Amino acid sequence: MQPVYLDYNASTPADPRVVDAMLPYLAEHFGNPSSSHPFGKITRDAVELARTQVATMLGCTADEIVFTSGGTESNNHAIRGVAHERRGRGRHIISSSVEHPAVTQVCEYLAGQGWEIDYLPVDETCLINPSDLKARIRSDTVLVTIMHANNEVGTIQPIAELARIAHEHGALFHTDCAQSVGKIPVRVEDLGVDLLSLAGHKIYAHKGVGALYVRRGTPVAKLLHGAGHEDNRRAGTENVLEIVGLGKACELIGDEIDVEINRLRQLRDLLEKTLRKSYPELALNGHRELRLPNTLSASFPGVNSSALLARLDSVALSAGAACHEAGVDVSAVLQAMHTPLDVAMGTLRMSVGRFSTRDEVLFAAQEILASVKTLP
Repeated sequence: MQPVYLDYNASTPADPRVVDAMLPYLAEHFGNPSSSHPFGKITRDAVELARTQVATMLGCTADEIVFTSGGTESNNHAIRGVAHERRGRGRHIISSSVEHPAVTQVCEYLAGQGWEIDYLPVDETCLINPSDLKARIRSDTVLVTIMHANNEVGTIQPIAELARIAHEHGALFHTDCAQSVGKIPVRVEDLGVDLLSLAGHKIYAHKGVGALYVRRGTPVAKLLHGAGHEDNRRAGTENVLEIVGLGKACELIGDEIDVEINRLRQLRDLLEKTLRKSYPELALNGHRELRLPNTLSASFPGVNSSALLARLDSVALSAGAACHEAGVDVSAVLQAMHTPLDVAMGTLRMSVGRFSTRDEVLFAAQEILASVKTLP
């Protein structure tokens, strides 16, 4: 029997409808999109259709979308690209203490190049206080980069308010939306951002493709140099096959997200309710209300989550801490939230998705509870 999959925040399976859209470009339509002959026109048209599909989902224009190899490249392009273009204005960037490594390590790289990086704190629910941004932003701040929703605990940040503060001080705003796209509505005008990253493998497309939204007029240096692909913004022959898949995935989100949000929330809440009924001490990590509808980060205080996962071959999920002879490695997110050690070490991240069912959730909950009882 295949394990129940509760790790949709790590990666999603490809939707069969996405695969079907891609199939003609796996073998039949092979032309280079830059070629002027009919073979090239077919693939070029496919890329532009996908660009429109992504733009429609985000509520922007197609020419504001740049296709990339994934969320990591999109984040690198946004942060390093703005830093390069605006270095004459200042060398100060603000981020947060709970970002994905695809953001924090870019900031660390820039710190090694002479940039000053400020990391905003979060409260015990992983929420950023906009007043902290007001206190730290300066006249030489060129960029603020804050994730929309946290990948571990699901807390959703007040991006629109944070972006407004950044703009009032002349700074640009970038948000990593790899976890929020497809789970909650993500519209660039509602968020008020200048740059936005997304990743295909988080939204039922494939690994190796992503997109970067760049608001018209936003100065961003190229990350990759070569020919003039992507309107001379990202060199490299377009990955037509996966771009087509990403476009279809975004189209499906636009068509289905309203219904999907409610379904995911019901499954997540059923999972928490079932676990808590048998284990009342269960502790919720993240904000109770302002969180992704599919994400449950919960802790079994005093339990070793590494040992628990080792016994859970029937359920696929993630732990918030790794225990070993030298001690306990707690995730940076839980550390930033000042989660007590005995709670953090028993943390599981459970995330449902498009193909999760009620029966799977109930089965997984019982398996988790049974495994907890076997631990000393």
